[in-house]
Amino acid sequence: MIHDTLEALAGAARPMSGLIGLDLGTKTIGVALSDRLLNSATALETIKRKKFTLDADRLAELAKQHEVGGIILGLPRNMDGTEGPRAQATRAFALNLSRRPDFAYMPLAFWDERLSTVAAEKALLEADTTRKRRAEVIDAVAAGYILQGALDRLRHIRSGS
Repeated sequence: MIHDTLEALAGAARPMSGLIGLDLGTKTIGVALSDRLLNSATALETIKRKKFTLDADRLAELAKQHEVGGIILGLPRNMDGTEGPRAQATRAFALNLSRRPDFAYMPLAFWDERLSTVAAEKALLEADTTRKRRAEVIDAVAAGYILQGALDRLRHIRSGS
């Protein structure tokens, strides 16, 4: 079930369950996971994309394994805030995911992912990560940035500020 706002997702997500964050690329899907209190996000894995069914099957496995209560999908807006072909592809992926029985009742919302990969790359460089290792984990770390931004906003919503 796709929600227009994080507020709607927060109301629909199963209590005391984590969220999964996704950074959808053309070749990979970065995956991050939150704790059950929705305070922090951690990079989980990078899925090498094959075809939608296989990618969705792996996401379903992860959601079940980690008892996930909702999905935050990074929405790649242009720097001026408009949506281009990549954002349209992300929305189509979300729609297809929501139509699968294993995701039919799982709330999904979008989070603006502008500059998430840049922030992830900077953090990995500051951690003196090798070029090879950066290539392996960049998408999962970017998913962590996306998810953490959404978690911070949810915490702000819950506090009533």
